Amino acid sequence: MSGPAIITMGCRLNIAESEAIRTLAQGQDDLIVVNSCAVTAEAVRQTRQAIRRARRERPDARIMVTGCAAQTEPETFAAMAEVDAVIGNREKLDAETYLPSSQGKLGSPFSSASSSESEMPAFAPMTEKVKVADIMAVRDTAPHMASAFADHARAFLEVQNGCDHRCTFCIIPYGRGNSRSVPAGAVVDKARELVAAGYREIVLTGVDVTSYGPDLPGSPSLGSLVERILTGVPDLPRLRLSSIDSVEIDDRLFDLIAHEPRMMPHLHLSLQAGDDLILKRMKRRHSRADAVRIVERLKAARPGISIGADIIAGFPTEEDVMFERSLALIADCDIVHGHIFPYSPRTGTPAARMPQVDRTAIKARAARLRAACATQREAWLRSLIGTTQSVLVERSGLSGHAENFAPVRFATPQLPSTIVAARITGLEKDTLIAQEAVQE
Repeated sequence: MSGPAIITMGCRLNIAESEAIRTLAQGQDDLIVVNSCAVTAEAVRQTRQAIRRARRERPDARIMVTGCAAQTEPETFAAMAEVDAVIGNREKLDAETYLPSSQGKLGSPFSSASSSESEMPAFAPMTEKVKVADIMAVRDTAPHMASAFADHARAFLEVQNGCDHRCTFCIIPYGRGNSRSVPAGAVVDKARELVAAGYREIVLTGVDVTSYGPDLPGSPSLGSLVERILTGVPDLPRLRLSSIDSVEIDDRLFDLIAHEPRMMPHLHLSLQAGDDLILKRMKRRHSRADAVRIVERLKAARPGISIGADIIAGFPTEEDVMFERSLALIADCDIVHGHIFPYSPRTGTPAARMPQVDRTAIKARAARLRAACATQREAWLRSLIGTTQSVLVERSGLSGHAENFAPVRFATPQLPSTIVAARITGLEKDTLIAQEAVQE
């Protein structure tokens, strides 16, 4: 081995940061880094499982845990005998963190005291094992911006981090800090570097990507950033957005999504629910009508666009009629990339103190949401049979994703990391089958 083993949980932002860690910790062959997720209690449980599995498989390795779960509940992981160090989201971007000699010597420009925000979970004190500073004090962003992605044909480029909103169910702002943006010039430079390295698609990532810009001089928008990337990197064939907040799609960004062919016709929207009262209790900034309206506008402007969405099942106080409105949202917004979260209370969030829904009911509602998404998705995939799709070939050469993010499997191997015109002839187990493919 030539570097650390990295176990990545959760979002695309974590994927990007894991690749940065891989670079920062080069040469640390005895190291395992678990980059955790805190979005649900289940995500934290899976992180603990991954740690125990890693220790069983490599009993002599050093195991460091970082990411949002390590940031928000460091004491949980510090108490695990399998863990050698717990590292915060700021500290994980410092190369010295991963040197054996640096353990217990990590300096930080940030205080480890608890934030003054009343909902902020308390930090464990700084110790030899725990290096977790106050993320709310962090003002810089993405000094790393990884340039290699070992297992992916597309590159994930961090343009923003943190979140200024306080949805009542969400712990992530306390794991990531306040919203902060990467200067556009640095983003464009990194995009050029990635294209020069052979990447044909870049995915812009962040915690709240559509909040990009207000903290930068001139307050640029995400739309202006996208324009600068497309203009400044003319050899980039495909640009994709990760999960975005539908209410923050302004006219400039809308026009690019609707009319720019290098912008991929695929959006993943943070919708969360389809009932207005539940949305208010979540402290979301859109209504059900807002969500339906933006999807209708997008589909009218660009008919081939595919829509994904996050939806929470069983948010506190959700009654049957409220749930049915969320269920209906799947058809009303033509959601074909559904990401369903059974609600789980996160300590330190307002929703954890609200009247909870029975766990059995939550599981049943989540199952119904997933079934509805599967039905919608199958109909969409079947509608693509007989079409020709532009597909980015994955590293295996055996599969890829179309512009609309439909998964495609090839009958014969293709050249990895190329874009091919694939004739879709069938559907097997949620994957389109392409019998013919010609490099574009």
